[in-house]
Order: sequence, then C-alpha cells, then structure tokens
Amino acid sequence: MISAVNVTLRLGKKALFEDVNIKFTEGNCYGLIGANGAGKSTFLKILSGDLEPSKGEVIMNAGERLSVLQQDHFKYDEFQVLDTVIMGNKRLYEIMKEKDAIYMKEDFTDEDGIRASELEAEFAEMDGWNAEADAATLLNGLGVDTDFHYKQMSELDGNLKVKVLLAQALFGNPDVLLLDEPTNHLDLDAIAWLEDFLIDFENTVIVVSHDRYFLNKVCTHIADIDYAKIQLYAGNYDFWYESSQLMIKQMKEANKKKEEKIKELQEFIQRFSANASKSKQATSRKRALEKIELDEMKPSSRKYPYIDFRPKREIGNEVLTVENISKTIDGEKVLDNISFTIGREDKVAFVGPNTIATTTLFKILAGEEEPDEGTFKWGVTTTQGYFPKDNTKEFDNDLVIADWLAQYSEDKDVTYVRGYLGRMLFPGEDGVKKVKVLSGGEKVRCLLSKLMIMQSNVLILDEPTNHLDMESITALNNGLIKFPGVVLFACQDHQFVQTTANRIMELTATGLIDKQTTYDEYLANDEFARKRQVMNMVKEEEPKEE
Repeated sequence: MISAVNVTLRLGKKALFEDVNIKFTEGNCYGLIGANGAGKSTFLKILSGDLEPSKGEVIMNAGERLSVLQQDHFKYDEFQVLDTVIMGNKRLYEIMKEKDAIYMKEDFTDEDGIRASELEAEFAEMDGWNAEADAATLLNGLGVDTDFHYKQMSELDGNLKVKVLLAQALFGNPDVLLLDEPTNHLDLDAIAWLEDFLIDFENTVIVVSHDRYFLNKVCTHIADIDYAKIQLYAGNYDFWYESSQLMIKQMKEANKKKEEKIKELQEFIQRFSANASKSKQATSRKRALEKIELDEMKPSSRKYPYIDFRPKREIGNEVLTVENISKTIDGEKVLDNISFTIGREDKVAFVGPNTIATTTLFKILAGEEEPDEGTFKWGVTTTQGYFPKDNTKEFDNDLVIADWLAQYSEDKDVTYVRGYLGRMLFPGEDGVKKVKVLSGGEKVRCLLSKLMIMQSNVLILDEPTNHLDMESITALNNGLIKFPGVVLFACQDHQFVQTTANRIMELTATGLIDKQTTYDEYLANDEFARKRQVMNMVKEEEPKEE
C-alpha cells in the first residue's frame, strides 16, 4: 500500500497538484492518466521519492519494497544483463556482491565466516538461490533470448535495453510497482506477456500508459489527473471514459436547468417587483434566486486535435505491387524475397517483433532506400504520404513551424497553413516556434499536419502513436478509420491496430504472413500462431556461417 497525503507541488506560481489525497491498495492496478503536461510522470517521481512535494507526504507500509521502471537506458551499460535484472531487488544484489567478496578473500577470518553465515541466511530467506532463474524467466517472457543474458548492457540495442529494465522493475515481487510507459518500444508479443504478468500480480501497481487496450486489460482502477486534482475511478479505461463523459453531461444538463430557472425567476422579479400585490412573491423569488448555484465547470487540461485526412484525388484500382524484394543491412538479411499486392480498400497493419524489417520496407516504398533485389510499383493514381519512425532529419533546420509546414502545401497562404496548425493544437503564437526545439509529441503533430495538408491518398505510417498523448492517439485513430484511402502502418497500440486495419501482415524470420482479417482474429487463430512459431523456429535452427 502507498498513499499521498495532502500532496501539493508548485512549479513557480502554477500548482501542478493541489492537496492530493489518494490511497493505492494491495491487489489493484491503477492506471494514471491525464493530458501531456498534466504531471503523470512527475507524480510517479513523488511516489518513488525522487521528487519532494511542496507540501504533504507519501506514506508506505513499513518494510515494503518499491520498484520503479528506470528511464535512463545507459545507466547500467557496465553491468551484465542478468545482474541488471537482479539489481531490481537492491538488498538481494548487495548480499550477493558482499558474499562473493568475502569468499574471494585469501585470508578468510572467523569474522568473515560469521558474516558469511549471516548473509547466507538472509540470502536464503529472500529466495536468492532462484534469483538468476527468476531473472532469466522474466527476460525470456519479454523476448530477450538466453544468448543475451550474459552480455554487457552496452552491447544491447535500445529495444532490448527497455525489456531488460522492465524485467528489473518486475523482479523479486515488489510490494509497490511504478511503471512509466512500460509498453513503449515493446513488440506486441512482449506487451501481451506483460499484460498477463500484471493481471496475475498480487501487489500494488501504478502505471502510466497511452495504450488504451493495455489499460483496459490490466487496470482495476483509473486515477485521472485533471484540474490539479487526482480523481479515482473503479474500473478500467473504458469505464472511466464513459463515467467521466456521463458526469460532464449530467453537470451540463443540471446547469442548463438551473440557468432556465434563473431566467424564469429574473423575468418574474423584473415584471412584478414594483407591483404591490405581487411584491411578496417577487421577494420570495429573489431569495430562491440567491440560493441557486451553478456547478463549476473547470476547463479541462485535455485537448483533442482535429485529424482529418482528405485525399485530393480518388485512388484507382491499381495501388501497389511488390515483387521479390530483398534487403541486407550490416550483413543481416532483414527482407527476404517479399511479394504482395495492395488493393484500393486495404488498411494494412504490419505486426510482429521484426520492426527493423518493417521500417526497412517502409523506407523502400517511400523512396528513401533501394532494395538489393526485387521491384515495387505504385499505381499512377496514387500519391504517398510518409511518416518515418525516426523524424530527426525532418526537423534538423532553423525554420519556424508555419514556414516548415508551408513547404508541403500547394496553397502558400499563411491563413490556410495556420488553419492546419490550429487543428493540431498549435495556436497562432506557436506558429513562430522553431521546429528544432519542439517536443517529441509536438513533432509528431507537425508530421500529421504535413500529411493532412499534402492530401495524399496513400499513407505509410511507421509507429505514428509514439510520443502522442491519449487524446491525440484517439483523434488519429478516428481519422484513419474515416480515411477513404489506403494505409500501410506499424503500431504497437493494440486497439489502434484492431480498429484501423482490415488486413494483417507479419514479416517473420523466413517470410511474409498475409491475412485479410482483423488483428484480434489474427491473434486468436491457432493456425496463424503455429505458423508464426514454426517460421521463427526454422530461422533460429539454421546453422550460422563460420
């Protein structure tokens, strides 16, 4: 159990939190939600003790252990992967290191023997003999193969490091688990494993995530940060959304009735206040008017962008033909003889753990890279808009937002361009901000503005939900559902994939799986699951060249 008592945090004159009182109890998983900038990560830092509140305190039960998902991916580069995971239980790791140091002494004293005996007893009590096996189980569950367990963290790529740090947070059955965006950079299989882990987890979990499906799967409660307060709701994300919308609707309806009553009383008082025979009634109505108070409707910190992709030209029947494309990067074949045809009504989700292959394919189709072998051909009626996973090049310049977006617009009128920026929550004064100083979420919204203003009828989107808040993800999701053109996309948001795609492709280790189906049907189909497993096993069993 962990609780915040009268917690206030002020940043200058602004109160990010004001007198927050909330208790997180054992056996529950709490989804901490709110708009970007509302203070989700900041509140987790207060709970973990990394940040002191301006007022109030955080209370945990004595003897309980708190674990946090680390955000610094380079912090453990000098350590071995298994050791990094075991460090999730700081005391256990300290015992292991102290024991090893004692046993390595050449002049082993009686005092050393006594100390070693004490450490062995504590080590056994903490189930230390199973530490490496437990760490390996977590790593394997998240998709970190055994080959990596004894490597240095510095040898791992970014996605694998994220998985190791997540395993570290989960290790040793902590009493309170704080997870800030745990699904970021995870493949869908790893996310599914994490969902099952948290559903079975018996202690307290507080998680920040923009993945609606994930929150619906794992959360028993939602803690909503808005209006500088944190409101607790029982139920998952969908239940919170319905409840909060119903509450707002009821408040508006109640206020409307009160406003009508106020108008009625004011009209009576105005008509009859000077009439002697009606003066008592007018006075009575004045008292009634004074008692009516409208419910305060505070402005929410949530803002939804308006995302609407409107193609300038209707797409024809011939869209895209890919024939026998292969590509090798740094000696590894990431695309091997890939062929497929895209129709005019296709919205294709590329799923599975092989994200490098998907990104490479998208770069080839967008004209940013050449295949080693094979060809592809776009239909003559198609125009393509591309959203890259790595947008660094797009913003490596000194342009302000309005001038940056104007590059991609046929209509250079300032008002026209700023209209698109306004839809994406960039008000007038933001148009003169330089693009190089924008946050990750702002850069993504700029790229989506670019895709809208280009009016393409084919969209290629590589992880477009990264860095977006829940409101922007929802708006993008709805925009793609309505989009009358073709979409090729990769995304780790389950609900986004399920509601957008009508066709699923997976680039496995030895080939392409291509099915006209929804994502849930694809995952539920045992035939597809076995095929994916077999194709990946075949690749793993191939002899490596000496």
